[in-house]
Order: sequence, then structure tokens, then C-alpha cells
Amino acid sequence: MSEERFVIPQFVIAAASSGAGKTTLSIGLMRLLSERGYKVAPFKCGPDYIDTRFHEMASGEKSMNLDLFMSSQAHVKDIYISSVQKSDIAIVEGVMGMFDGYDKSFGSSAQVAKTLGLPVVLVVNGASAAFSVAPLIYGFQNFDQSINLKGVIFNNVSSDSHFRLLKEACDEIGVNCFGYLGKNEALRMPSRHLGLNIDDRKLMEGYIRECAHSVGEHVDINRLLEAMKMRVPKTISDKGKLIKEKKTLAIAVARDDAFSFIYDANLRVLRCNQRYDISIRFFSPLSDDRMPECDILYLPGGYPELYLESLSANVSMRRSIKKFCENEGKVLAECGGFMYLTERIDNHPMCGVFPIIATMTDSRLHLGYRTLAVGNIILKGHEFHYSRLEEPSVLKSIARISSAKGKEVTTGLYRHKNVIAGYSHLYWAETDILKLWGL
Repeated sequence: MSEERFVIPQFVIAAASSGAGKTTLSIGLMRLLSERGYKVAPFKCGPDYIDTRFHEMASGEKSMNLDLFMSSQAHVKDIYISSVQKSDIAIVEGVMGMFDGYDKSFGSSAQVAKTLGLPVVLVVNGASAAFSVAPLIYGFQNFDQSINLKGVIFNNVSSDSHFRLLKEACDEIGVNCFGYLGKNEALRMPSRHLGLNIDDRKLMEGYIRECAHSVGEHVDINRLLEAMKMRVPKTISDKGKLIKEKKTLAIAVARDDAFSFIYDANLRVLRCNQRYDISIRFFSPLSDDRMPECDILYLPGGYPELYLESLSANVSMRRSIKKFCENEGKVLAECGGFMYLTERIDNHPMCGVFPIIATMTDSRLHLGYRTLAVGNIILKGHEFHYSRLEEPSVLKSIARISSAKGKEVTTGLYRHKNVIAGYSHLYWAETDILKLWGL
């Protein structure tokens, strides 16, 4: 790609509220455009690590998180620009309602759009509505006029005549209408478990195909893409001086159906580390017989509770991980990875590194951004789980952990020898995570 700036369609898909159809429209567009030969760069506003998997299935490309709580504006710009350099189209799926952030509109889809200077397409639920959508759209258009709202796509439209009524509302207030998605039972999101069900790939593939078909049937793709064209600047970050002779470091990363919640930016920054020549090797606690030889073991979050029998039955893997932990091996374990290191998850034996039991019984949702202070190291992350620990007072937190609004939370970050584990999914693409072990 030339160093010169270039022009491609780029936009944020936002909505008036959660459940309006952002994901349906996003993955439908990603699949349809990919099938037409475009290289699509997908992104997700916020900390979600499930929708990014759907984006990857739909587009065949890695989807990156753009999160203004867990990272700075400069980092978000750098992630976006570096990811879009060799793409034909960039599609950013928003989070919740357009102006919903962790504190008023901070961290919202609107703030991401302003940070990147991207235009916005607003998804509006047209069910049981007609001309009344005009003041709704007008409000989103004028509430913050620094937002470049380029147009609207309606969802849950019952017929062509219904769409004409909705389009008349757009015409009345001078807002582009690029089309609609029809009311269709096949466009209902597949069943959820801690979010979208990513295990039934056949079911999800059928859903993505249906989304693409619906988008292609009633959305004016050519007009939409033409309206969203804008220039992409060169990569902005200063990577600093590279050290010619670097020490080597091997990192083993668990990645399979049980452990899949990984921020790709975390792995990118490891591969680009200026102090170490880092190699990353993936392995499966479900199917491999032992963990690879490494300097650091990373156990990310996921769905271990769905694979308890398989994880428990893989005794050689559990033993190899416990041996690594007890022999001063450096380990980072998050959420599901942390649960895997407990004595048991309900009645199923796990690795037994931490003397505590994790359970799904009488559990409730724990959700929200987290700031973790570990000595002088400040980490950002996101907590999302239903499980709980039995008698959590057995473990003492090594971190002060607070919510997005600074309120202290009860979940902790724990340490056993060189094993560091907790429920927070950490985003360290702007933080030298190796400093947790003094490296």
C-alpha cells in the first residue's frame, strides 16, 4: 500500500439502543462485501470479545476492539489506521446505544466515531413505527453536531409500504435512507450463553448467510459505500528505537473452544515487543496431552463450564500445567483461565493451583470495566462472568480493583508464586504486561 493517504468507504454502525440490529447489519454487510471481493477491515467498539469472533467468521479477517476506557485515543487511532491500511472497506460495529458509554457518552460509539473522524450509519428499529421515527432520528442527528450522521438503515420492516412510510420520515428531516432489513424470524440471533453462542458454528454460519441475503435484498449497497468514502491517514504511532539484539521469550497461549476470549491487540503488541524477541505458540487444553515448553503461559477466558468433562478428563494436561505453576512458571490466567486453575469447577477436578472451588450454582452476572492497580502498574480490563468462588476470602487480592466510575469492587487479582490470575479480561496493548513478573 502506498504511503500516500487513500480513499475507501469507512463508517460506524450505531443504533438508538441495544437490540436494534447493529450486529445483524454489521455481519450481513461484512459477509456480502467479502463475497463481492472486497477486503473488509472489521472493528468492534467496546470490550466485546464475542462479536469480534462473528466478524471474523463473516469477513475472514481479524476484528479489532476500539475501546476508549481500556486504551487511549492515540492507541485507538493507531489500531484502526494500522488495521485498515491494506483494506478496501472498514466497518466499525458500535456498542449499545450510540451515546451510551461507561460514563455518559465517554467510551460510546459516538466518541469512537469522533476520535477517528468516521461517519455514522444509524440502525433504527422500525417495528410498530412510522412517521414517529422522524423526531427520533432528528434528535440523534442534532444532539451532537460534531457527529457526521450520514444516514439511516431500518430494521424489522414489515413490508415495502411500511418502508415507504419510514423513508418519508427521513425525507422530511433531510436524512439519507439507505434501505432496510425485513422482519424475518431467521434474523433472530442464535441462543446466548454469556453472550452469543460461538460453539455451534454451523448454526452461526446459517445466520450470517441469512443476514447477508437480507442486506443484499433491501439495502442500496452502492449508494451506501459511495456516501461513506473518506481518506485514511498514514500510521501515526512512533514505535521508538528497536533493540537489535533481544532476548528470546516463548509464550504459550491456550486457544480452543473452551478458551477463546483473546484481544488480538494483546498478541500483536507481544510480537512487536522492543525488549524481547517473543514467539507465540497456541495449544489446546481440550485436545493436547500437555502444555508446550515456554517461559510464560497465558490462559485466557472462555467457556470452560461448557467443557468440564473434557477438561477434567485430560489429566496429563492438568498435571503439566500444575507442575509448570509449582515450578515457578510465569502464568497469566483470566476469568475462565482462572477457573481452570482452581481445585474444581463444581464437581469436576481442574488444575488445583488455587485452593478454591469455582461454581456456576447460585451465580449472577458480574459485568463492567475494571481498573487494576498492582503496585505501580495500572491495568485496564473488563469483567463479564456468571460463575463465583466458594469462600473467596481464602484468597487475598494483590490489586486494588475499581469500576469505571472509581468504585471499589469485590473481585480480586490473585497470586500464587509466579501465577497471576483473576476474573478480569485484561487489555494490555498499551501496557508492558511483562513487568508483572519484573521482566
